Amino acid sequence: MKRVAIITSSDSGYAGEREDLSGVVIKEIVEAQGFSVVSRIVLPDEQELLSNEMKRICDEGLADLILTTGGTGLSPRDCMPEATMAVIERNVPGIPEAMRAYGMTITKRSMLSRACAGVRKSTLIINLPGSPKAVRENLEFIISELNHGLEILLGEAHNCARK
Repeated sequence: MKRVAIITSSDSGYAGEREDLSGVVIKEIVEAQGFSVVSRIVLPDEQELLSNEMKRICDEGLADLILTTGGTGLSPRDCMPEATMAVIERNVPGIPEAMRAYGMTITKRSMLSRACAGVRKSTLIINLPGSPKAVRENLEFIISELNHGLEILLGEAHNCARK
């Protein structure tokens, strides 16, 4: 069973002023797909805190997949892509490219997303949007391919070619 850590970037969520509905949506979707949620945390929009939590999870081998929500827009406080880029060792641009392309079929505002994805050690990190609706749309779009990607990353599968 693949292990998932969920990190929500939200000043108001961290302060207890807003419920983390996006984290709930992520948990619901990944558990329905057979993944195990090993941690879920809400942190403020602070790059160093976000990066340190991702590093800790990756470096201690606590999760195979980190799904983040929030902090990917144009607000001056939004810093999840920068926090992620600071910790990844290899960029995986196809995932956020696919999410933006799919999102554009729903709303042109998808072009404003700065989400990124990448790998640190043997953990895949993917930034998702902050709204529960956008999280559901994006994660449901990519989830079917994540298990295969994780199998390749973890050495459980050795070929991406289809017959």
